[in-house]
Amino acid sequence: MDENELPRVLQQLWGIEGRSRPGPKPAFHISDIARAAIKLADAGGLGAVSMSKVAAELGFTTMSLYRYVDAKDDLYVVMLEHAFAEPPVLDPELDWRGRITAWAEAFRDALRRHPWILQIPIQEPPLSPNQLAWMESGLDAFDGTPLTPQDRLSAMLLVNIYVRGTAQLTANMRTEPDEVREADRLYTERLTMLATPDRFPGIAATLEQPVDEGYAGDFDAAEFGFGLNTVLDGIHTRITRQTP
Repeated sequence: MDENELPRVLQQLWGIEGRSRPGPKPAFHISDIARAAIKLADAGGLGAVSMSKVAAELGFTTMSLYRYVDAKDDLYVVMLEHAFAEPPVLDPELDWRGRITAWAEAFRDALRRHPWILQIPIQEPPLSPNQLAWMESGLDAFDGTPLTPQDRLSAMLLVNIYVRGTAQLTANMRTEPDEVREADRLYTERLTMLATPDRFPGIAATLEQPVDEGYAGDFDAAEFGFGLNTVLDGIHTRITRQTP
């Protein structure tokens, strides 16, 4: 494929020399734009990111950014590439389940560090270097299994969707342990008052059950582990069916 068929932002991320643009020599690198945009997003969410604010953070004019990115969607590509960075190195001594668990936890941690990632619309599959490296790492987790390449891709995407879904669900929840416990206590009291056994028997039954120590004060981690293991149980069943 002709290198110029790639969007300019991907040419820069891959280090491919595309057609040069007229004008002065670039004053900064695309990674500088990424760092400035990520700083703004980490502080104020995705809504705090604009071409003008990123340019101001760098000390340049808005028009100067257009030598690097053609539109805000390109800016998002750059931000994702640098926010995720390289994927984790998976321990080859682990089995497929241990490897994909490590991959999922690293993915979850990246989303926790930069929750604004969840606000970026997914408009097309990834093509940037680090994003493809994450995909390759997720596929490598299933080495040694009888899954076909397409099955491995589907399994990796299933785990990806689960991680994004749980991160989306808990993105705005409190994270300080004391705040979590107090919020949980208050919610339980109110739910107990409203969810009467005659009208909501299923909910009432969960309230009557003793709280598992693994859930107390760490609902996010406990729920994540339960859901991930359930997803992996399904993949395990698929692998077992395909094992000669």
